[in-house]
Amino acid sequence: MTHIAYLGTGLLGSAFAEAAAKRGDEVTVWNRTADKARALEQFGVHVAATPADAVRGATRVHLVLKDDPVVDDVIAALRPGLGPDAIIVDHTTTQPKLTGERSARLNAEGVRYIHCPVFIGPAAARAGQGIILASGPKPLFDAVKDALSHMAPRVEYFGERPDLAAVYKLCGNAIIIGLSGIMADVFAIARGSDVAPDDALRLLDFFDPGAIIAGRGRNMAKRNFAPAFELVMARKDVRLMMESANGTPLITLPAIAARMDALIAEGLGASDLGVLGKDSVG
Repeated sequence: MTHIAYLGTGLLGSAFAEAAAKRGDEVTVWNRTADKARALEQFGVHVAATPADAVRGATRVHLVLKDDPVVDDVIAALRPGLGPDAIIVDHTTTQPKLTGERSARLNAEGVRYIHCPVFIGPAAARAGQGIILASGPKPLFDAVKDALSHMAPRVEYFGERPDLAAVYKLCGNAIIIGLSGIMADVFAIARGSDVAPDDALRLLDFFDPGAIIAGRGRNMAKRNFAPAFELVMARKDVRLMMESANGTPLITLPAIAARMDALIAEGLGASDLGVLGKDSVG
């Protein structure tokens, strides 16, 4: 039986801890709000009073926390109980620069730390589904990769540069958040035209936005702005979208329209819509 610890038992951390206990691991947890941790006792999980108590005797310590300051505070608090061979596996979504600095500092001090953010929700965590990203020292990844594979079927290692997993996590979340904003605008257009949200989603039965994102994204990355969908025509369509929303608040389209207007004023109206990202791709 492997002794592991989970520090941070919010929605995701508690789901990970529950799944680990059901797989047969000996799990100890800690959380700032103790009641959230105690809810896991029904699964045989031990609740510790402090971070140091939680990690004492653990071979693997998983962090599922809020942000960089909390990660730093909790690591400082757990270190008195951390064994010399224990590995800290940090699943927190954090700022890349700070993540790289944290990894370099801790590993130089003899604390075995690797950053492994995830694309996993609570239900998926309980079912052992989703994607785990990882970057940092290769020996540490090799030591935890089998355990990570029990948590999710896909584990992507990006090499020893310690901030890369943090970068890719933010890029992925930008897609998720951006698409959520776009979907809100889709529903606004539909509402302004007396179409129900569920009916608007019928578009996805035959329209594949993923393929469009990948194709235009590759051209944008290569700075290939040869026109397939001219910016001036796309701007006209955005005007029609905003008019069709008929006063329903829009999330993303007004900002896109403003950027289009600026680029058209620069003389780029005949370029492809992908020219929106010309300053982003260098």
